[in-house]
Amino acid sequence: MAQQVIRRERIDMRVDHSVKQLAERASTARGASVTEYISSLIREDAPKVLENEASIKLTNAQFDHFMTVCNDIEQKPSDRILDAAKRLDSEGF
Repeated sequence: MAQQVIRRERIDMRVDHSVKQLAERASTARGASVTEYISSLIREDAPKVLENEASIKLTNAQFDHFMTVCNDIEQKPSDRILDAAKRLDSEGF
């Protein structure tokens, strides 16, 4: 069975002394290197950030208003909405 090779890349960061000390102390407490510690923080936090950016949260009242507007056959979409829809289509969304 062939072993998969994981390509590693570098992230260069400059932080102040106190941040570096915190990272070193926390990584030691976890029994990990600073790289492993920071990598685990990114793996834990990034999906949450990206999910938050990709979703729209509405109150019930906002959703009800949205549905009312969507179901109003008399209302026509504005040129800005149509342009945005075309851009999304061209970007594969």
